[in-house]
Amino acid sequence: MISFSVSQIAELVKGKLTGDGNRPILGAAGLLEASETDLSFFHNPKYIDDIISSKAAAILIPEKLNGELPIQNKTVIQVANPQWAFAQVLGIIEKIKRHHPQGIHPSAVISPAAKIGNRVAIGAHVVVESGTVIGDNTVVYPGCYIGEGSTVGSDCLFYSHVVLREDVHIGDRVIMHPGVVLGSDGYGFATVQGIHQKIPQIGKVVIENDVEIGANVTVDRATTGETRIGAGTKIDNLVHIAHNVHVGKGCLIVAQVGISGSTTIGNYVTLAGQVGITGHLTIGDGAIIAAQSGIMNDVKPKEVLFGSPGRPIKEAMKLQALYGKLPDLYDAFKAMKKKILPPTKE
Repeated sequence: MISFSVSQIAELVKGKLTGDGNRPILGAAGLLEASETDLSFFHNPKYIDDIISSKAAAILIPEKLNGELPIQNKTVIQVANPQWAFAQVLGIIEKIKRHHPQGIHPSAVISPAAKIGNRVAIGAHVVVESGTVIGDNTVVYPGCYIGEGSTVGSDCLFYSHVVLREDVHIGDRVIMHPGVVLGSDGYGFATVQGIHQKIPQIGKVVIENDVEIGANVTVDRATTGETRIGAGTKIDNLVHIAHNVHVGKGCLIVAQVGISGSTTIGNYVTLAGQVGITGHLTIGDGAIIAAQSGIMNDVKPKEVLFGSPGRPIKEAMKLQALYGKLPDLYDAFKAMKKKILPPTKE
């Protein structure tokens, strides 16, 4: 049972409480979905009107905007970062509500040559092959496969049906959601006399610490060498990362992105939904690629691109505005042409 008082929440997030600190908090929700026993938060001016309508027991608000918000008769907690404060509370609720597997299920198939750390949980029908190492406190949900010679760090969490093929190496505190496949063969073929001959893919995959990988993501093993995902990078669902790609630290890669082989992504790069990147490119540190963009050339550090092919975002938005005016411009051109040019003889 989840039960806090508003004053306890304020103490937890180190916030300044205004209003009734004795009100109970039994859950958390968005401003409009929240009930009289829920905690909510506000951080985006777009939703300022929702504060008035909200029934939340308490609302986390930013310190700097207090005087501008319609918070009369509301119980609020002022914090530096409402979204992060809300996330801290959600983390506590998650620990109360969610119970991960414990111990090793008798149906798991674990090679005698595998090394399993302390307090590791392995669910039903998991297969752990020879030479695998799994670090302390890692949780592996039912139906996962960990291939020969792979290593998994400490405090990792693998949800059901994660597949690590051979020679995949995972750092500490890595989270992988259902259906992730690491170490599938890269897409490599040599065409000989009209026949596509497979190029063996004998490299590895390396996932550094604190990476989170969404559902049904695929990361291909390198042809030779390694495919690498840098520390702290967060990958959304349905992303494909091809062989020999190197992704830097702290990147944000949103759903349905595709990164072709041997591309290097710098640190703290953002790739929005459905971005496609051709192979053998370099994307500089801090670059932002807007949704549905196609990138065919190297990108400089901190550039912001949009479109296909990707252009500087201000230029791309100007072009988008002009595209909408093309029918009127064409009609005007035809009328002008009719006035200037003599009629065509038949």
